[in-house]
Amino acid sequence: MILLLVAAVLGGTFLAWSAQAGSVPPPGHRHGHEAVGGRSGLGSVDLKGWAKEQISSDKERRAQPRPKTAVSPTAARSGAVTAVTAVRQAGFVRAAAAADPTTLVLYDTAGPYGRLGELYAMAAANLAGHFGTVTAKPVQQYTAGMIGSYTAVIYIGSTYYCCDVPDAIPAAFYQDVSTSTKPVIWMGANIWNMANSVGTAQFTQRYGWDPTSSYYEDGGSVGTVTQVTYRNQTLTRKIPAGQDGGVLRPNILTGPGYPEVTRLAEGLDSSNGHTFGWAVRSANLTYVGEIPFAYVSESDRVIAAEDLLFDALAPATAERHRAMLRLEDISPASDPAELRTMADYLYAQKIPYGINVIPVYKDPKGTYNNGTAQTVTLVQRPQVVSALKYMLARGAVLMDHGYTHQYGNVANPYNGVTGDDFEFYRAHVDSADNVVYDGPVAEDSALWAQGRVAAALTQFTLAGLPKPALWTTPHYAASAADYKVISSNFSARLERSLYFSGTLGGNSAGPNAFIGQFFPYVVKDVYGTKVLPENIGNYEPEAFNNHPARLPADLVASAKANLAVRDGFASFFYHPYYPTQPLKDTVDGIKALGYTFVSPTSL
Repeated sequence: MILLLVAAVLGGTFLAWSAQAGSVPPPGHRHGHEAVGGRSGLGSVDLKGWAKEQISSDKERRAQPRPKTAVSPTAARSGAVTAVTAVRQAGFVRAAAAADPTTLVLYDTAGPYGRLGELYAMAAANLAGHFGTVTAKPVQQYTAGMIGSYTAVIYIGSTYYCCDVPDAIPAAFYQDVSTSTKPVIWMGANIWNMANSVGTAQFTQRYGWDPTSSYYEDGGSVGTVTQVTYRNQTLTRKIPAGQDGGVLRPNILTGPGYPEVTRLAEGLDSSNGHTFGWAVRSANLTYVGEIPFAYVSESDRVIAAEDLLFDALAPATAERHRAMLRLEDISPASDPAELRTMADYLYAQKIPYGINVIPVYKDPKGTYNNGTAQTVTLVQRPQVVSALKYMLARGAVLMDHGYTHQYGNVANPYNGVTGDDFEFYRAHVDSADNVVYDGPVAEDSALWAQGRVAAALTQFTLAGLPKPALWTTPHYAASAADYKVISSNFSARLERSLYFSGTLGGNSAGPNAFIGQFFPYVVKDVYGTKVLPENIGNYEPEAFNNHPARLPADLVASAKANLAVRDGFASFFYHPYYPTQPLKDTVDGIKALGYTFVSPTSL
């Protein structure tokens, strides 16, 4: 979940500009990468503690005496397993697609890490929002027969019910899943409790594998699953040591009476070379051995989970791969000649694109102006406005990228300069060179956010530009109140976003408790807003804030990984102060994969 946190480098034609002549210097030369919500994608969450509890509980479950009715753990784990290529014919995907799919997302709230459930549920609900309407509620609120009212159900097992944490899942849910033909996608823990509840023999005879003899550990290794293969794409899995709760390795059974199990995705344990079903399906049940919403990247195993939803909610979806581009951090400080050069190249290639414009440039400390504070509007830079109109006439779509893309006269986290800093959220850089999210700005409210948006729109009008069609939040960070204000002013956001605790259940775990997420397709998120995808990042030739450089080959590799999403995007952004050649290399590589570039306003 990488994004560029800061703007342009000194160089090129800017070196010849003079402050006395009325020009402004370029935005900041400090570059940095940062994941949405920090490195894990989660705010105010102790993933180390959660992972430790997961592994400890799994060891304790393994040590417990097994019921006499349980299937022997010596049963074969291969043989009757179908090939991954058989996905389309497996189980419930033969059913007709619903005209308006509805999804029920169920999540855990019990235990010391109960607040994780809502965060993960929002991630699942956002993805399901691509297909139709979504209802999300704590799993303990499930009542008998509820499954029948929905096209599909997603259960997020984030609390490990074992040992000191009693099972909070109603028996009615276990029973309904085991007897229904409705698609159920189960992620993470507690599938063994379903088997124990309905009877291990009944479970194994319907589903062909035994959760009660399936564990996170394989030959002494936990946290060493580094790769997932899905739909002919190799996906990464990179989780820091001590924060990996593990992946369940399904004990797939063979022999008379056991149905066929499809291994939809293959996990690789790099410690011993073992492969296993990271995601398996039989009858109405698709099981994913973990919750893949933390420590994600542009080529991550979450891509498999994002595509699996099609089987449950839109199985007739045809293969289609679209690409999308936006030019980033354009402001009154931008070089109009560079903007025109980009416009000419993209127009010649017949590529529509978005232009993210910041209407007011501020350098309150004079960081790039010899210590003299500076504020410049679009109206004061008619040559920039002329270049923007030139771009609009050649296929560009005007987008609003905040008001000033910085906050007050303080470092947030760098220097207070437009393009370098956050506008709607506070952050700092710690001693280990990580950008740390601190929470909404002090004066944050719906009224304050509306004031920022209104001021930005006024500047576009004064400059003689049309109202921007779309919005991108500066540095992809705002509060829930801010996002709702943005939704009331724009038809859609094109971005990655933060989703805050309390959005589903009403009880917030704190103002900085959130999950960050990006999407491979258009969604209607839990804020009720259409969000357009940005899922492969941006070109950045330098490494900053503990994130590596990101070159055209990296963007193209991520686009290739996203081919696993049958109707997905390769959406990225590019700063026009960079040379044209890296953009050409990226565009050519994405086109060669079979993607077709489309306009953001076509979605």
